[in-house]
Amino acid sequence: MKKNTLTKVLLAVSAIGVLGMTGCSGNNRQTQGSSTPQTQEETGTQGENRTEEESQEQEASQTDDLLAAIQDKGEIVIAMEGTWAPWTYHDEEDQLVGYDVEVGQLIAEKLGVEATFVEGEWDGLLAGLDAGRYDIMINGVEITDDRAEKYDFTDPYAYIRTAIIVDGDNEEITSYEDLEGKNTANTISSTYAELAESYGAQVTGVDDLNQTFELLLSGRIDATLNAEVTYYDYMKAHPEANLKVADLTDEASQVAIPLRKGGESDRLQAAINEALSELNESGELYELSMKYFGTNISQIAE
Repeated sequence: MKKNTLTKVLLAVSAIGVLGMTGCSGNNRQTQGSSTPQTQEETGTQGENRTEEESQEQEASQTDDLLAAIQDKGEIVIAMEGTWAPWTYHDEEDQLVGYDVEVGQLIAEKLGVEATFVEGEWDGLLAGLDAGRYDIMINGVEITDDRAEKYDFTDPYAYIRTAIIVDGDNEEITSYEDLEGKNTANTISSTYAELAESYGAQVTGVDDLNQTFELLLSGRIDATLNAEVTYYDYMKAHPEANLKVADLTDEASQVAIPLRKGGESDRLQAAINEALSELNESGELYELSMKYFGTNISQIAE
């Protein structure tokens, strides 16, 4: 009787040990792999999901070529302000016009697509380019070292000097060194704001060019920095404005088209460079320069 009892106890202990080992093994499998066992139907579904994911990855790799994606949809989306005459602005009939608008349209023609323009404030344009909301940005963008680190630029299509614009009666500011401690205004993150700050000016942020001149004419700022040709265009439209150019940069800045880095824009960059070269050789950039600026900004002035 005792022997039978002992045998039963030993058998029970052995069974518990086997169950315990089985439980540990199952936990190990769950940690290393799936949390639940898969039926044949579920395994098949997973295979279908993998196929779908692979298809999505293949489609994504195809859109890594931005030029191909643009030509496939037949449209290139171009960002610009629409408030910076004569680069990009609205005429009396509220039509978007300007040097950069026509440059964008000609580039689109060369690429065999339609140009779609999206307008916005300067500070958000480059952010929108980063996020992929726009294909390119054409808005008198000057090449700087900081921008060149973040974006790939096309060849320059314009060359401009920067002017210090002041009230016509202002005799205190005659050079860039005189900006120390003075109040200026420009769109934040623009090269004009950065240049003014580099000379010690206190820069007030504005949304567009019109606000800049309003502040200057009302005496709320001492000066503003902008393209020399923009000043001449403003004075042509507002001959009564008591403004003057106090000083100009010695060297001209290069204006080009920024594109996202990372390889997706390589072929697009080459295609736009080819288009700009053809537009320069045909004299079309010269004609646009004379039309909007009254001088040739498509080449460096000698």
